Amino acid sequence: MSQKKLLAILGASGSGKSALALDLAKKLDAEIFSLDSLSIYKNINILSAKPTKQELDSIKHYGVDVLEISQNNNAMLFKNLLLEAIKKTTKNTLIIVGGSSFYLKAIIDGLSPMPEISSEIKLQINSLQDPYSTLKSIDKDFAQSIKPQDTYRIKKGLEIYFASKIPPTQYFLHNPPQKFPYKITTFCISIARDILREKIILRTQKMLDLGGVEEIQNLLKIYPKNAQPFKAIGPKECIDFLERKIDFQTLKEQINTHTMQLAKRQTTFNKTQFKNINFLEKNQLFDEILRQHQA
Repeated sequence: MSQKKLLAILGASGSGKSALALDLAKKLDAEIFSLDSLSIYKNINILSAKPTKQELDSIKHYGVDVLEISQNNNAMLFKNLLLEAIKKTTKNTLIIVGGSSFYLKAIIDGLSPMPEISSEIKLQINSLQDPYSTLKSIDKDFAQSIKPQDTYRIKKGLEIYFASKIPPTQYFLHNPPQKFPYKITTFCISIARDILREKIILRTQKMLDLGGVEEIQNLLKIYPKNAQPFKAIGPKECIDFLERKIDFQTLKEQINTHTMQLAKRQTTFNKTQFKNINFLEKNQLFDEILRQHQA
């Protein structure tokens, strides 16, 4: 079993997680694992707020520029990438950072091994007129445990059934979650809502000034607009602007509003779903992590 220290820095979008992770990595002689559902994609560099080339060159990052835009990301993929990073890193400390705390929670709690999903099965599911009703007819208990609007879990339930011919409830009974084999100490940046909003407004403006709209416009020439990363905050509003559904001012306002809404959900999730998590302001968190690391 590895004796490497795994530290996870959580926090709302725009709270300064990446900058804190970089500062800590330099101080602790550590490397970074990016648990971010946009930075994992190649060619989405601006709207993902991905570390700069200089930052990537200064500190080794795992989980960045891994997928093509046509590919999907999920918790199991991040788990496998994290296990690979733990084996590859030559440092004693690996810092996990990113907004996808839902994935981190799933990794820590454990994930069930999933059956292989063929392209034919994906097409079959995408052709369903009412996926939730189909799932309900297959596995009423599983369907009633999720909301009809939860398209992600509905799709997963259907994939399990079509691939294994076993209802999801029975599948998970026979394939229980596999607990993550390494301890991860979690920390979270605490930041006042008004300060966070100011930071998000500045970040959105910077993304647009750097060419965020043009980035998506060029990618849409190659990839379909229903690709998974294009549904994220930033890309999806840029697509609406490019399709002339909204004007530029509305584009900015929507990105800011949607990011703030996401930040609220992230904060609630982090407070309620992680045990023994350290909530501190950014500078205090830096000092506390150093203190715990040296103890």
